Amino acid sequence: MTITQFRTTPDTVRPTLRDAVTGLPSYVPGRRSAGTDIAALASNESHYEPLPAAAAAVAAAAGTMNRYPDAAAVELRERIAWHLGVTAGEIAVGPGSVGVLQQIITGLCDAGDEVIFAWRSFEAYPILVELAGARPVRIPLDDAEGHDLNAMAAAVTERTKVILLCTPNNPTGVPISHERIDAFLRAVRSDILVVIDEAYVEYSEAGSGPDSLALYREYPNVCILRTFSKAYGLAGLRVGYAVAAPAIAEGLRRTALPFSVSALAQKAAIASLDAGEEMEARVAVVKQERARMATQLAYRGWKLQPSQGNFLWIRADDELRARLVEAFDGAGVLVRAYQGDGVRITVADAASNDRVLRLLAAHTA
Repeated sequence: MTITQFRTTPDTVRPTLRDAVTGLPSYVPGRRSAGTDIAALASNESHYEPLPAAAAAVAAAAGTMNRYPDAAAVELRERIAWHLGVTAGEIAVGPGSVGVLQQIITGLCDAGDEVIFAWRSFEAYPILVELAGARPVRIPLDDAEGHDLNAMAAAVTERTKVILLCTPNNPTGVPISHERIDAFLRAVRSDILVVIDEAYVEYSEAGSGPDSLALYREYPNVCILRTFSKAYGLAGLRVGYAVAAPAIAEGLRRTALPFSVSALAQKAAIASLDAGEEMEARVAVVKQERARMATQLAYRGWKLQPSQGNFLWIRADDELRARLVEAFDGAGVLVRAYQGDGVRITVADAASNDRVLRLLAAHTA
């Protein structure tokens, strides 16, 4: 068509979004703090300020913001590889683990393919799957708020391309044991990519979840997904990574948005890895607080599943959920509510945690 030709559509016709987009639910982030006396416990962020080494690395690199970052993130990938005992060719990075997950689904799924995951789990799973034109297959959690791996294996079809295992599970905090994942991997086809999403792995007690690197070395269809947003305290910089077989990792790098991990984020992540002992000391305090809160809540009659994340999960029907959220809001404590399922509360500093304990002590489960 040339510019001299008349348009063939009426002026009222406008561009339209894909059906897959118009039907998407919006991702619901944790609510933000609006005051100094607000306890922001809705987003599972680290309540600590960034590690000093990471902050210093960002300050030192700030003068280069006029330049594009290394699109291949070579230095960061090499540092992650050294940290894990793999090669840089097995590492793909992205803007947070959710960004890398989008690269995974984009790289493996055609329209109509299926992605299996537990539900309830990370809220972005079905959004990313549907955005790719694939079909989300939600498998209900078991009675212990964990993954029903038998049901997940039974749900596999010829169109299954990816299975997501979130351990510890967000928002319930329940891990999947090494033995259960090992048995699951022996039961599913080797052409299905099994993603072990470990966004909260640093907060897990030793032996509670899988040795994901050992599973990865034994099963070529395993992909490990991790982030610097939680324990490392870089949520605002957006950097995560995957460990996968070299051919898969190369595909993930190809599907990444160019320059999606900023130069500042890359420098901060490297510095954070180098400050691992300091990060672990901070995590140890969070784990102590998590145990203290769980013990006191159990004494008060709250029946909680043991959490291995930096949060606690209260299973609640909508009546109890609404009552709790209203009480938390009134007390200046922001928590994350899930309609029909319950409330997730981030474990933070002792003073904020005490506010949670006082409020829950005044309510009944």
